[in-house]
Amino acid sequence: MDLLKLDGHNRRKRRSSPCNGPSSRQGKRVRERGRTGRWPPGLLGKPAILAMATLIAVIVGVALTSPTAQGAARFAVRLAAAAKSLPRRAPSAPAVLINGRIFNGTPAVGALFTGTAGHLSGHSSCTASVVGSPAGDLVITAAHCVGGSTRYAFAPGYHNGWAPYGMWTVSRVFVDRAWAVSADPNDDVAFLVVTQAGRGQSIQQVTGADRLGTGWGPVQAVQVIGYPQDSDSPITGQATTRAFGAQQLEFTCAGYTDGTSGGPFLARVNPATGLGTVIGVIGGYQQGGNTPSVSYSPRFGRAVAALYRLAAAQG
Repeated sequence: MDLLKLDGHNRRKRRSSPCNGPSSRQGKRVRERGRTGRWPPGLLGKPAILAMATLIAVIVGVALTSPTAQGAARFAVRLAAAAKSLPRRAPSAPAVLINGRIFNGTPAVGALFTGTAGHLSGHSSCTASVVGSPAGDLVITAAHCVGGSTRYAFAPGYHNGWAPYGMWTVSRVFVDRAWAVSADPNDDVAFLVVTQAGRGQSIQQVTGADRLGTGWGPVQAVQVIGYPQDSDSPITGQATTRAFGAQQLEFTCAGYTDGTSGGPFLARVNPATGLGTVIGVIGGYQQGGNTPSVSYSPRFGRAVAALYRLAAAQG
């Protein structure tokens, strides 16, 4: 069956900032929580302290300017009038602006789980997306999302706890030699070969596929999709990337918490299909960023193009 319901315990995720939806982590594989916007705890919060300080200042001012000859009665009248002029409540902190939004996802982007289809051993830990290839069996994610002998399963279009296209087993993983040797953040990209037992179609035939884009300039309007740790559905946000050093992209948008690592940077998205061109994935510097509001990606150049050709040829 294509439809598969996943228990909430079989998910894993990741952190928040401003662009178009919600925001934790050391890297975005599963990020660091943002501040709540509340005043620090204590007997008096900052707004109450401000109100008390203002009241004291008014009292002192009245005391200094009241002639002692007028007596305590007149002083009491002025004090009462001053107290009435103070606000009854301290102003509340402004609401945090959140621009990313939860949505039902797109077929070609999904959640990456540890374990095998039918035997998931953990929560979804990252995000991945289908990329076009001759065999139609390739998925792209961040290299820091996969490694060692751990097994993985991919759920394209995952939302509201459902895997509408079933679970796909990752059979092979391709990473750049520079990543394998030294975990170079500029090579934090991986291609995965996926299969589904009993299905006569490739994943690309089932979900469609994004194109791979290499050699693009750093300033691009993109849509970024990822699976935050506090949601059963993906988040999407739109913003313009900019250069972060010579080999990284920076994307500013709230809500990209743990779990969003590997989420695609999609340029030129077709609104009818949700498909576009992948020019980056959440990863690279700080494994994608240590705050939910700022995400990073390695810039896709010749090394990524060469890795893709290797994966496509051997997949």
